[in-house]
Amino acid sequence: MHKNFKAYLFLVLSVGIFGSLSAQSIRKYSNEFLKIGVSARAAAMGNAQTAIVDDVTAGYWNPGGLNLALKNPQIAAMHSEYFAGIAKYDYIGFTMPVDDNRRLGISMIRLGVDDIPNTLNLVDQNGNIDFDKVETFSVADFAVLLSLAQKLNILNGLNVGVNMKVVNRSIGKFANAWGFGIDAGAVYENGPFRAGLMLSDLTSTFNAWTFNTETFQDAFIQTGNVIPENSLELTLPSARIGFGYEFLDTKPINILVALDNDFHFDGKRNVLANIGGMSWDPHMGVEFAYKDFIFLRGGYKNLQKVPNDKGNRVFSVFPTLGAGFRFKSLQVDYALSNVGNFSQTLYSHVFSLKYDFKKFK
Repeated sequence: MHKNFKAYLFLVLSVGIFGSLSAQSIRKYSNEFLKIGVSARAAAMGNAQTAIVDDVTAGYWNPGGLNLALKNPQIAAMHSEYFAGIAKYDYIGFTMPVDDNRRLGISMIRLGVDDIPNTLNLVDQNGNIDFDKVETFSVADFAVLLSLAQKLNILNGLNVGVNMKVVNRSIGKFANAWGFGIDAGAVYENGPFRAGLMLSDLTSTFNAWTFNTETFQDAFIQTGNVIPENSLELTLPSARIGFGYEFLDTKPINILVALDNDFHFDGKRNVLANIGGMSWDPHMGVEFAYKDFIFLRGGYKNLQKVPNDKGNRVFSVFPTLGAGFRFKSLQVDYALSNVGNFSQTLYSHVFSLKYDFKKFK
């Protein structure tokens, strides 16, 4: 069943990608795998991280937040699965200080569906079936983010950062794309209050697609599909504005509340509100910490209006939950979350690890 589903998923993805790329260069949901998020802490808090992120994962959420991390080098990793384990999503990140005012980071992200059966050559011209000609391939999206954070002296508590990202997307031997883009972010911290701004794809990220049409041309002609041409796909800029506030910042308990607002400028999306070509998607999270050792988290995301059984539009939301603990230099986090409302399996288990190295001598 999994193999059949993989083949169906590949067909839907490939035809959708081929068709949209041959028709236009600006896509609404381009590089959407970079919107899923990293770390189980973030997933448990509804991905509300723009203002409060203070560790290695800031290289993804807001590079300005890297300077809020501990002075030690840090490494983090995450794994999650969707579609009953067929699609796998992985992240690993590392950060280290340059000096008291600057910090470097690197993040790697992959979303992939592996071992998809290629049945294009299953039946020969005479109608004979040869299972030996069935091969497997992967559909994968991969990105590397190189981050630099800088503390500014013009305003106490202000940190800024930039990402240079490289994107590679592949559909087996059938198609391949390389993309490049820049993100910029800032975090302001004033006592228990934090504010953050993240500008993604600041200069519009592009993916240059190359299609090996000889590998699927005959099948596309027989099924009446348009043969795609090499093309350029653009990801328009988007923005996130976040706020955070820490209550009861006294031992042994403290409470951190975060609110993020995502703004997209690529047309109407199925989110809470659309104004012209701009869409607004708010999401929120809260974290309870005991002695900075045990953490309980909750939040929501994907707040939108959807039709119910009677045809009326009602509010729908995905709640998120999670927990974590820290033992010396190691932190383990867990979340019960969802990448969106497209999965038949509504919720997925997300695990992540973070380790703080000792200071360099």
